[in-house]
Amino acid sequence: MPRLWNLALGPEGQVTPSQCPLCWVFKATWPSAFILQGEPERQSGRRRLYPLVLAMPEPAKPAAKKKEVKKKEEPKKEEKKEEEKKEEPKADAPAQPAEGEEQKGEPSTQSDGLFIQKPESVLIESGKDVCIAMQVDGKQLPCKPTIKWFKGKWLELGIKSGLRFQFKDSFDKEKNIYSYELRIGKVVVGDRGDYRCEITAKDKFDSCTFNIDVEATRTDDSGNVLQAFKRTGEGKDDVAGELDFSGLLKKREVQQVEEEKKKKKKDDDDDMGIPPEIWELLKGVTKKSEYERIAFEYGVTDLRGMLKRLKKAKVEVKKSEAFVRKLDPAYQIDKGQKIKMWVELSDPDLKIKWMKNGQMLKPSGKYIFENVGKKRILTITKTTLADDAAYECVCGEERCFTELFVKEPPVLVVSGLDDQQVVVGDKVELEVEVSEEGAQVIWMKDGVELTREETFKYRFKKDGKKHILIINEATKEDAGRYMIKTNGGQSEADLVVEDKQLEVLQDIADLTVKAAEQAVFKCEVSDEKVTGKWYKNGVEVRPSKRITISHKGRYHKLVIDDVRPEDEGDYTFVPDGYALSLSAKLNFLEIKIEYVPKQEPPKIHLDCGSGKTNENTIVVVAGNKLRLDVSMTGEPPPVATWMKGDVVFAEKEGRVRIEERTELSSFVIESAERSDEGSYTIKVTNPVGEDVASLNVKVVDVPDPPESAHITSVGEDWAILVWEPPKYDGGMPVTGYLMERKKKGSMRWMKLNFEVFTETTYESTKMIEGVMYEMRVFAVNAIGVSQPSQNTKPFMPIAPTSEPLHLTLEDVTDTTATLKWRAPDRVGAGGIDGYLVEYCKEGTNEWIPCNTELVERCGYTAKDLPTGEKLFFRVVAVNIAGRSPPATFAQPVTIREIVQQPKIRLPRHLRQTYIKKVGEQINMVIPFQGKPRPVVTWMKDGQPLNPQEVHIRTSDLDTILFIRKAERHHSGNYELKVQIENMEDNAAIKIRVVEKPGPAHNVMVKEVWGFNALVEWEPPKDNGNSEITGYSIQKADKKTMEWFTVYEHNRLTRCTVSDLIMGNEYFFRVFSENICGLSENPGISKNTAKIQKTGIICKQLNYQEHDFRMAPMFLTPLVDRVVVAGYTTALNCAVRGHPKPKIIWMKNKMDISGDCKFLQKNSQGVLTLNIRKPSPFDSATYSCKAINELGEAIVECKLEVKAPQ
Repeated sequence: MPRLWNLALGPEGQVTPSQCPLCWVFKATWPSAFILQGEPERQSGRRRLYPLVLAMPEPAKPAAKKKEVKKKEEPKKEEKKEEEKKEEPKADAPAQPAEGEEQKGEPSTQSDGLFIQKPESVLIESGKDVCIAMQVDGKQLPCKPTIKWFKGKWLELGIKSGLRFQFKDSFDKEKNIYSYELRIGKVVVGDRGDYRCEITAKDKFDSCTFNIDVEATRTDDSGNVLQAFKRTGEGKDDVAGELDFSGLLKKREVQQVEEEKKKKKKDDDDDMGIPPEIWELLKGVTKKSEYERIAFEYGVTDLRGMLKRLKKAKVEVKKSEAFVRKLDPAYQIDKGQKIKMWVELSDPDLKIKWMKNGQMLKPSGKYIFENVGKKRILTITKTTLADDAAYECVCGEERCFTELFVKEPPVLVVSGLDDQQVVVGDKVELEVEVSEEGAQVIWMKDGVELTREETFKYRFKKDGKKHILIINEATKEDAGRYMIKTNGGQSEADLVVEDKQLEVLQDIADLTVKAAEQAVFKCEVSDEKVTGKWYKNGVEVRPSKRITISHKGRYHKLVIDDVRPEDEGDYTFVPDGYALSLSAKLNFLEIKIEYVPKQEPPKIHLDCGSGKTNENTIVVVAGNKLRLDVSMTGEPPPVATWMKGDVVFAEKEGRVRIEERTELSSFVIESAERSDEGSYTIKVTNPVGEDVASLNVKVVDVPDPPESAHITSVGEDWAILVWEPPKYDGGMPVTGYLMERKKKGSMRWMKLNFEVFTETTYESTKMIEGVMYEMRVFAVNAIGVSQPSQNTKPFMPIAPTSEPLHLTLEDVTDTTATLKWRAPDRVGAGGIDGYLVEYCKEGTNEWIPCNTELVERCGYTAKDLPTGEKLFFRVVAVNIAGRSPPATFAQPVTIREIVQQPKIRLPRHLRQTYIKKVGEQINMVIPFQGKPRPVVTWMKDGQPLNPQEVHIRTSDLDTILFIRKAERHHSGNYELKVQIENMEDNAAIKIRVVEKPGPAHNVMVKEVWGFNALVEWEPPKDNGNSEITGYSIQKADKKTMEWFTVYEHNRLTRCTVSDLIMGNEYFFRVFSENICGLSENPGISKNTAKIQKTGIICKQLNYQEHDFRMAPMFLTPLVDRVVVAGYTTALNCAVRGHPKPKIIWMKNKMDISGDCKFLQKNSQGVLTLNIRKPSPFDSATYSCKAINELGEAIVECKLEVKAPQ
């Protein structure tokens, strides 16, 4: 039998022995050899032990390990002694808390608010998994609740959903209980702390807190701990005497010190002989390929061991000493709104700096710095697109980073571009007005964007909401279609540029001059601003010591001093921008002197040698100017010829040209291109001989843009970018690539790497789910950076949706099953492309798809199912991110037809008489139900329908009666019968086809007196199968026979026509009217009504005129009113007075006649004051005053304007 030992607490909470001196050992160790009842509790960093019972086994038989109990309990102190006595004989009885005292760390299981079961606080070892469960009462909730898990005060765990943090929810329909679970895999010390769970469902809200405590992993001592005890006393057996606990404790302390030294030595030896600076270099590597390069460079042979050691070093979490709470990874705000970013410091005396894109921010009206306790808050007021940047908070050596995304509202084009037609040289202004000030726009010409690199030609101007494109001097090349684009619209316009018409006032004249004389060519044109160029034999003339070119007003001069024979030729003046030229000839009058010239063979002089065997390579960067100056000698002067292969260059003007000077020949290439690369040969000849030299020209350039940039896969916050190398590397090898990304619609590209990336596959991370992005790639060589590749197609980082909800079986037949469900609770930014329905036979695991194409609606009928089989069904939602978790039936469905009684569901409008006009279509759709498919029968007045006139179409769910063109005889009583075996249902439908009625019958003038006539008639013989609703009566003078309407919609068959003209004779006609309208023909009176002329004598009566004058008097006063702000209201009153009184409206005794917010009306003495969109400031006492020469009157009312709730 093991011995029983009782442990009790001292008066100060320490452990005191009660017949057992070993109880305090538990402060240093937790021997697994003891059977422990009770629970340790962490308090102030040390372990406390409650009253418990120990059973110490015999030394020869070690006790088995018992599972530790994690619940925290605290019994009542008043019952300690009684419980000690009761528990001595009961080694297996756990300690119980006192009645009425709640157990700490364990929430109540009774319903409190919305919770049925609250989350429990737990103590867990590091590296193990933990599951937190709770239940919510669905009877108290109006809808499905929204659950949020928090750590601490603000950190929401939903953003950490992934491998470690997993969330699960379920719903029990029978008990109406929602169950939720939070699973944390492989907990670490950083997971320790207070947690909170919040439940929200419309106006219902509840929350509860719990704690997760993480302790270090325990190591079990080998062997029985009691073997280390030494017993005192001589001559006693092993089970007798007292245990030497002090010796055991000293031995354990020595073992712990030795283990710590061994562990430290092992960690030091685990560096694998690699210097610490190399480890620091490895920790900063971001590319996987760099590990192999560094290992090879520093001679590391065990690459796998190095990576394991590096992974272990990277896992170590460095706790921030300055920051208690850092900035969130990213913030998003609408343009123009205010944003607050804050951090919490460990010490309120620490100094911090706020940085934006690496630049320090200073307090201003834009940026506001606040200090609230340990919090440091940065507030940005009225955010703009310039605030879309990376921010960081610096505290000493520590930093925390975030990124702010400013969302720009769509910018609309309010006033678009107008087509313009100008002439060459005019100034052009293309103006457009947008809806927002400072909006970003893109100007394009013929589909090509106009960038800031072309600002020497185009100038962009912003003036508030107006954007102006300015072309100072238009040319023919500027003609085309211009477009301006915003993120919310665009506008286009055509620009037509025509040539100017230039008039020549004085033409140039031919000249004949002698040697050493001066030649002057002069012309005059109509435009003073026109410039031009002079040409000799098609070659431009440039100023020199002998040649002077001048332009003064409308006059252009070319002066040649000391004329020589070579100056003879045709001279032409060409105005710039005009298809016009003025020509004249210079004739040289020479005096011939014969002499014998000196002869010398030609020779080419190059710095690097000459001759046919020497080839020299010249490297030029594309776009730069290349000038090859070759000196040559010879007498007579040799002629130089430049060739590229077999092609001879002779042009003196243009991008590639030849310039000849005395003893010098220059080959010039303006803005070198790739096509200029090759071998060039210069050949000089004269009558005595020739010489040849060759030069190799190599043109290097930036590479072409990378090709086929596209996204291969996306995740919740990442995407994989793949591209192909450029076809042309620019003559220099490609050293790497640069990547950029931006949000779709934004103009700001963000660099993804600052050092060149050598691979053609790149993973971009830290993106926001649901935001559209675009990416592009640049190629880099020794010359520079290429143009960007084509933007990738817009993509969105997304994750799959949650499972569909409320999957139900709507219908089942022998071969089909109809399913219905609701959309997933969490859809995400990727939306839903559709649903996939699958089934599986009971007892198998093979799921067979029912639909090959995705279903967009939340319902589907699976067809061709095996009859009589029991099948499980499931539905998954599919989007661009993949398949969601499936929604599955808990029980199998038997595929078998269910008999259903037939039932006709007659639409509401067919339960009364169905009226149609003649010629219209009759299309009645009547749904019904019943299984199997019922037999449908139509009858009219007890007789079958004529299939040639009435068409019947019946489906499984409804029947349709269709008549293409209704006639009168189609009216009648229709009967519909739906029958399944001996069960049936009937419905009666009444159809009436109507048309216009016939004319009124027997129209007569019955009586004539004064200027009146009595006309009577009889109803029409044909009422058009509808009730006569009225008559329309017209009259016509017998002389003109022009008809005028007297009465409309007259329901009686008689009427009195008044106001007839004396001496005229009248005819009358009557139209019948029903629901189809007036009859086609009228009924015309058979007799006429003649108004006889009679003598009229006017006798003036003597009477005294009545005095109608009176002072103003309000008949209807103003009434106090209470209105809602933002809704136009009106104040009304009525006044009488003669002469017409003057009306004055006042607000708080102040005249408001000139205020445009108030609109005053006066209609026959009814006065109205309209107040347009009143605000709370319009609450006041309003009065209306009426004044005339006999007096005045005033009325008042109070108006209260309340803000909308």
